[in-house]
Amino acid sequence: MDRTSGGRQLIGDSRPASAGESTELVSRCRELEDVSFGAIVEADDACRIQWATPDGLEVVGRGVAARFAASGPERFDEIRTQAAAAFDGFDHVGPAVARPRAFGGFSFHDGHEPDPPWNGFEPASFVVPRVLVTRSDDGTWLTTVARQADEAARRLEDWHERLIDLPAMRPSGSGPGVRSTRRTTAPAAWQAQVETALDRIANDDLTKVVLAQALSVELDGAVDVPATLERLRRQYPNCYRFLIGREGGGTFFGAPPERLVSKRGDRVETEALAGSVPRGETPEEDDEHVERMVDSRKFQREHGLVVEAIRDQLAPLARELAIDEQTIRRLATIQHLQTPISATLERDHHVLDLVEALHPTPAVGGVPPRAALETIRETESFDRGWYAAPIGWFDAAGDGEFAVGIRSGLAADETVTLFAGNGIVADSDPNEEWEEVQLKFRPILDELR
Repeated sequence: MDRTSGGRQLIGDSRPASAGESTELVSRCRELEDVSFGAIVEADDACRIQWATPDGLEVVGRGVAARFAASGPERFDEIRTQAAAAFDGFDHVGPAVARPRAFGGFSFHDGHEPDPPWNGFEPASFVVPRVLVTRSDDGTWLTTVARQADEAARRLEDWHERLIDLPAMRPSGSGPGVRSTRRTTAPAAWQAQVETALDRIANDDLTKVVLAQALSVELDGAVDVPATLERLRRQYPNCYRFLIGREGGGTFFGAPPERLVSKRGDRVETEALAGSVPRGETPEEDDEHVERMVDSRKFQREHGLVVEAIRDQLAPLARELAIDEQTIRRLATIQHLQTPISATLERDHHVLDLVEALHPTPAVGGVPPRAALETIRETESFDRGWYAAPIGWFDAAGDGEFAVGIRSGLAADETVTLFAGNGIVADSDPNEEWEEVQLKFRPILDELR
């Protein structure tokens, strides 16, 4: 069944309107039979996105109908301001799930410069795609966005014709093969970095800091990122999946297990995810690892710092706040301590207000935040770029959802740079922390082989 609908979208564009040209954008949407998301996003558009949540929402997008970008300490506020002006007068006719959304993210540090390998990835950057395909429990929908209604309608028909010829499923194949790997941080350098952090903790300058590494992977051929995401979906079905391609740069992608924040009206959901052990070969070994983690003062201290920080960051914005019981998050290669957290907002807030309040959580930054960030800048030997930063979407109502950009990589030609980190607290052992970081490279590295 096809159902077609249209609605005016007053969403801004990255270029100024010329004389006589409308600055308002319009959207058109129609229902589809199921299609291959990988085949849609693999095409040659410089700007492309893919987003999927553990609860089943999947979106792919191509092209740029509107762009928001900012830098510096006020970047969150600048994106909110640009989005408010662009979405002023927003009117969407059709199912809510098919509405246009702005997809993108932020760099970990506000002083980030989009230098190699992060070409095209500004300190804050979001796009409203010209073409979106959305799949959820409400069906599969094609949405197009343009400056004029006839252009949006024409694009809708063109894309509908293109998509009906695509298969519903696209083979994911296998990885291109790994030729070699190169670490940005040697074991001796890691030892020194952890010892520096431990000295600062002993001097009460720090309570916790997350130190990270990068792994440059040379491949036997160019990586098919959508196919890699499909293999990650099969291996890690309860994780987020994202792909963000930028003009003049590479493609940032990953399968993060951690939600930063989700906002629907005045309801907010987030979580603390910190403390990790490997999976065992048997259920009994799984349980032994979990028991060691649950009973460990180190792991509980590390996890508790994240819970406390999220509570303190959300409390000024919330009328009610609930911290659930601690649970275990089991993934294919690793197990985490997890504590779900929910809140009801005191007044109307944009999801970016919450993103700004929460980033970076102690799960990827540290405690206290300022001292942790200084330690990260001074000790890490690579540019985090968008690694461990907020990745997600927001809409005209200020609702949205963001994940933490971990278990991620940056693909360019025949090279993928992977990122992983671990929390350092008072009784951390450098060798054990090294082994845990290597475990976190595995989700994507295994799919490249």
